[in-house]
Amino acid sequence: MSYFIDRRGNARNKSAVNRQRFIRRYRSHIKRAVEDAVNRRSITDMERGEEVSIPTRDISEPVFQHGQGGKRRVINPGNKEFVEGDRMRRPGGGSGGGGSGEGQASNQGEGEDDFAFSLSREEFLEFVFDGLELPHLERKQVADMDEVRPVRAGIARDGPPARINIVRSMRSAQARRIAMRSPIKRALKEATEALEQEERKDPVLRNKVRIAELKAEIERLEARLKAVPFLDTYDLRYNHLINQPMPSNKAVMFCVMDVSGSMTQAHKDIGKRFFLLLYLFLERNYEKVELVFIRHHTAAKEVDEEEFFYSRETGGTIVSSALTLLDEVIESRYPAGEWNLYVAQASDGDNWDDDSTNCRELMIKKLMPRLQYYAYVEITPHAHQALWGEYERVEEEFPDRFAMQQIVEAGDIYPVFRELFKRRVSA
Repeated sequence: MSYFIDRRGNARNKSAVNRQRFIRRYRSHIKRAVEDAVNRRSITDMERGEEVSIPTRDISEPVFQHGQGGKRRVINPGNKEFVEGDRMRRPGGGSGGGGSGEGQASNQGEGEDDFAFSLSREEFLEFVFDGLELPHLERKQVADMDEVRPVRAGIARDGPPARINIVRSMRSAQARRIAMRSPIKRALKEATEALEQEERKDPVLRNKVRIAELKAEIERLEARLKAVPFLDTYDLRYNHLINQPMPSNKAVMFCVMDVSGSMTQAHKDIGKRFFLLLYLFLERNYEKVELVFIRHHTAAKEVDEEEFFYSRETGGTIVSSALTLLDEVIESRYPAGEWNLYVAQASDGDNWDDDSTNCRELMIKKLMPRLQYYAYVEITPHAHQALWGEYERVEEEFPDRFAMQQIVEAGDIYPVFRELFKRRVSA
C-alpha cells in the first residue's frame, strides 16, 4: 500500500486540491470580480490579492436526507403550556414583517450572507492575464553560444552518478562475467572429469598424487569463479550529454510614450497605468523579455524605468523622433533575426503638422517588416487626430501585426489591454 502525503502549506481547514476545484467551478464569478477589481483599484496596487464574494444561492448543492416518514405527533418532555392539538400563535414583533428584530423588512433578495474568500496574489494575476500572450512569438536563430540545451550523444565510460545508464552497465557486466568465467569453467570441467576418471580406476592403479593435485586445482578454480565480481567499476556506462545550440525565443518590448505639453497629467497617468499593466504581464509570463523605455516630445530619449514612469516633461510633439530612435536601437542592439520585437505606444494622437506622414513612412518601410507586433493606444476623449488616420493605413498594410485602440478614461485600460494582447487562434 502506498501513501501520498501533501505537505504544501495551506491555511487551517483548507485543502489545496479542493481550493483549485472550487476556483475552476466558479471561474465565471471570480473572473467578473477580478475585472471589477482591476477597474476599481490602482494599477500600482495590482499585485495584491482580492476578496471575492459569491452569492450563497450559487454555491448551494443538492443533498439527500433520510426523512422520518408518515405522521408523527410529539410533545417534548417538560412542556407545561401546550397539549396535543393546540395551535401556536405567531409571536409579535416590529413593524417590518412580524419579526422581533429592528429595521424594515425587504421583499427581495436572499436572507443569507454571500460566501466570501480571498484570492492569493498568484491566483489574482492568473485571472488578470488569462488568455493573453505576445502575438507571433517566433523561435529565432542562435544568437550566441550561451543559448544551449543538453542533448543525448551516446554512451561514455565516465560521468556523474545521476547519468548512469543501468541497462548498458548491466549488459557490460554480463559480457565481462561471461568472458572471464568461460575459460575458468572449461578448466574446471576438465579437472573434474580427470578426477572422476582417476577415481574410477582400480585402487591399486590409482595415482594418489595426481588425485590430490586435481582436487587442489578444482578448489583453486572454484575460488577464481567466486572472485569474479558481479559488477565492476569497469562495467559502468553513463549517458553522454553535449550542449547543443538551440533557437532563441528572446523578445524585447519597446514602450513608447508621448510626454509633450498636449498630454495632460490625466492622459499621462492613464498611459503610465497602461504600461504598468503591460510590465506586470511581461514580468509574470516571460523570463527572457527585455524592456526598452522611450519618451518623446519634440525629441526622443531612451530612459530607465524610474524616469519613464515618474519624470515630468513638456514641449511640442514630433512622434517621428521616437520612431527614428526606435529604429536606431533595433539596428544597434536587437537584430530582427535574433530577437522578437514588440512595440507599445501611448499618445493623445496630437502631432506636429506633416510629421504624421513621416511616421507612416517609417512604420511601413522600416519598422513593421521587422516587428512581431505593434500596439498603439490613443488616449483622448475627442475625435481622432491626424496620427490615427495615418496609422489606419499602416493597419491596412499589416492587419495581423498592427493593432490600435482608443482609451477615453481609466476604466477602458483593462478592456483595451486585453483586446490588444488577446491570444490569437491560429487558422
